Amino acid sequence: MTSPESSTPHSMTSAEELRKRALELQLVEMERNERIMAREAKKHAEFVEDFFRKQIGETERAVIKRLVMKAAADGKYEALIYSFPSTFCTDSGRAINNNLPGWQKTLQGKAKELLELFEQVAKPQGYGLKAMIINFPDGMPGDVGFFLTWEPPVD
Repeated sequence: MTSPESSTPHSMTSAEELRKRALELQLVEMERNERIMAREAKKHAEFVEDFFRKQIGETERAVIKRLVMKAAADGKYEALIYSFPSTFCTDSGRAINNNLPGWQKTLQGKAKELLELFEQVAKPQGYGLKAMIINFPDGMPGDVGFFLTWEPPVD
């Protein structure tokens, strides 16, 4: 004899319902990703505007000074003081990546201003400036890093 429970089918969510739930979750994820991408695009546009249209201000100078003092306190002889996309160079960072003479002429915007500031203020006080590609996404030059150095002279 069978019990009444065994003769009634178990309640089960239909495959159609599961597909619908999966699609709803995918839509929520897509909307979230679109918001993130829009926010990142806005931040990038603001960075580009700042890099090419504005000058180095007191806040940036204070940040650079803190970075240098922290590195010195840690016993280092250089500090990464600024970075920017290599695509902001007129040659997309080729001269910097290959350490070619005249790489300075490829700089634009705040990077060019920072180099001029270095030449006027830091170099006369014995500092050096190194520029190098600091990352290679997908094997291509990514960001340029400016390193302020204070290494002891080699005799």
